[in-house]
Amino acid sequence: METRKIIAIALLIGSVLSATFLFYGYQLLKSPNILVGKSEPAYIYISNGDSFKDLQNQLYDRDIVNDAVAFSFVAKLMKLPASLKPGKYKLEPNMNNRQAIAIFRSGNQTAVNITFNNLRFLKDLPAKITDKLEMDSSQLAQALSDTVLMQKFGFDQANYKSMFIPNTYSVYWDLSPEELIERMNYEYRQFWTDQRKAKADSLGLSLQEVSTLASIVYAESKKSDEYPRIAGVYYNRLQKRMHLDADPTLVYAHGDFGIKRVLNKHKEIDSPYNTYRNYGLPPGPINMPSITAIDGVLNLEQHKYLYFCASEDFSGYHKFATNLTDHLNNARRFQNALNRARIYK
Repeated sequence: METRKIIAIALLIGSVLSATFLFYGYQLLKSPNILVGKSEPAYIYISNGDSFKDLQNQLYDRDIVNDAVAFSFVAKLMKLPASLKPGKYKLEPNMNNRQAIAIFRSGNQTAVNITFNNLRFLKDLPAKITDKLEMDSSQLAQALSDTVLMQKFGFDQANYKSMFIPNTYSVYWDLSPEELIERMNYEYRQFWTDQRKAKADSLGLSLQEVSTLASIVYAESKKSDEYPRIAGVYYNRLQKRMHLDADPTLVYAHGDFGIKRVLNKHKEIDSPYNTYRNYGLPPGPINMPSITAIDGVLNLEQHKYLYFCASEDFSGYHKFATNLTDHLNNARRFQNALNRARIYK
């Protein structure tokens, strides 16, 4: 009789312990343990070379994990320390341990958006985008100056910036500088569709020449609806083998972007970007032209204008002329308006 009681008690205790362990196991795996009671997600950044301890510290220091011991226990059960992958990860409120650990194990990163525009030089790019990436600006700057990479993609130092099409791109936080440049080349090739290439070919311009002309057009006007007309002016000049006489190229040649008005002394500079002295397009873009400016060149207006000048109404638009006499009259009206504006200030 006593033996049966002992066995019954042992079975009861075993059942209770099993139920307890099963319940605790369920709690470990299924109960919310991430951002418990919070409403906003959190982002975790794991750098190359970070250890599981670094992840633990980040989770604990930022009060992301409710039960630190439970998280660490499950993480080791799921072999997270040996399979931790770098990246930016999004953790949602009330996730359980298993869900969070599965994200880190899978390398299922959250992409970040990088945006760049209005850049004159390629060296300005790192400061514009690396604040959202693991790489620092000096690493990207070094990669951008790598002539082997330039040549690999078919560019030189003068036209390399035309490969970087201003836009917003989704990338992974931990990508390397070389991977970023590879991505920009991919986007460049995607941008230049067969249709765009055909339009460039019909104009007798290479893709780099289109970007160079677009950079001048982009610098000339803030009004994107004027781009095709301004592009038509410069194209007409190219066809007639006239100097482009583009003031923005002189400003670029001098490297002084505080110049508000180009004077005769500025036109004396010995530079391949001096379009008052050299025929044709300069050797490369003077900025990273917008997509709208590039398409403005590819869809330039067919007209007979050879000159343009800022309108005297200060609207930001321009007056166009087919001959020098009309152009000088337009310029005189603008100059008189400037003089009157200075008197009234």
